[in-house]
Amino acid sequence: MDRKLLGQRINAARKDRGLTSEKLAEACNINATYLRQIEGGIKTPSLPMFVTLCRELKVSPNYLLPDLVEGTEAEKLEILEKIFAEADPSPSQIETIGEMARVILKGR
Repeated sequence: MDRKLLGQRINAARKDRGLTSEKLAEACNINATYLRQIEGGIKTPSLPMFVTLCRELKVSPNYLLPDLVEGTEAEKLEILEKIFAEADPSPSQIETIGEMARVILKGR
């Protein structure tokens, strides 16, 4: 795991949410110094803390750990989202695709 990349992603998500390190640390019930060490790639959060960070930042583990989770279902869903964004389907096309997905998933 690339601790530096993890820290950079946490930092970017925190700033994107408009949170200071103090506010995020408070929401996660940790010391702001510890959070800055995580963001700096010095420390690695425990699994429960990682989950808390994901929840508070409203990001997926996939976003925070892109180097470890390639090829996961979440990544495949993100690819589908990109396809939708590029194709810009109409509401009726979205409805048809949704119906097709329901049929496929029922066939499991």
